[in-house]
Amino acid sequence: MKTPAALQPLIDDGVIDEVIRSLKSGKEATVYLVRSKAHTRCAKVYRNMRQRSFQKRARYQEGRKVRGSRQARAIGKSTRFGRREQEAAWKNAEVDALYRLVAAGVCVPRPFGYFNDTLIMELVTDAAGDPAPRLGEIDLSPETAREYHGFLVQQIVRMLSIGLIHGDLSEFNVLVGSHGPVIIDLPQAVNAAGNNGAFAMLERDVNNIRGTLGRFAPELLKTEFAREMWAQFELGALTPDSKLTGVFARDEATADAAAVLVAVEDAREEALQRELGREG
Repeated sequence: MKTPAALQPLIDDGVIDEVIRSLKSGKEATVYLVRSKAHTRCAKVYRNMRQRSFQKRARYQEGRKVRGSRQARAIGKSTRFGRREQEAAWKNAEVDALYRLVAAGVCVPRPFGYFNDTLIMELVTDAAGDPAPRLGEIDLSPETAREYHGFLVQQIVRMLSIGLIHGDLSEFNVLVGSHGPVIIDLPQAVNAAGNNGAFAMLERDVNNIRGTLGRFAPELLKTEFAREMWAQFELGALTPDSKLTGVFARDEATADAAAVLVAVEDAREEALQRELGREG
């Protein structure tokens, strides 16, 4: 295929040798299959954000560290410089998260470098060596659904144990590789300790996975892993290998306003994503 303009500098610098084809195009980025010497990898080219999207992203970025006080003030005032800084922080967040998560033993694509708004990373493949399907694209036996659910809950625990929450985890952001599920798409990764909406986002992540895999193993729909792991996290007792039961007594007297606001804000977008997923 014709080399996209954004990837030509990487070819000129010898980072990649060839662009094979486009793999996925979305609101945030376009992902290409590329060849780098003997390896086939992914090149994720981030799009520039539109101003209208800054407010929504701000709820994910709450609690993230910025480079200095000048940058923080500019972002807070939403100046032109501040918007550029916010955009750069959004793009870098996924790169930083991937390196941290790989080091923590979380099953995510391995990054190989970030160059001019482009992330080079591992290509997740199925048993035949083809690009892996998304979790929502395959049918599962009850046994496999339970296995995947247990595995993904443990991955979320490992993320939370180092202070990170995916923030947008669903059947669209999990690939099923040759060795099982792999979590992808992390530009909105949330600082668990510094974000007021952290629990609501964690609960949504966990419950999205519960709902997807509960279609094949309905008993999973009764579990409450998000509340259980968050309670341990707040006590400082959560470890990467914490064993959870999925049983947690809800306090029905306390309304979870943050969770309601997150759900309302994202309902329309998630419905659109599902429709696009069916069309794709």
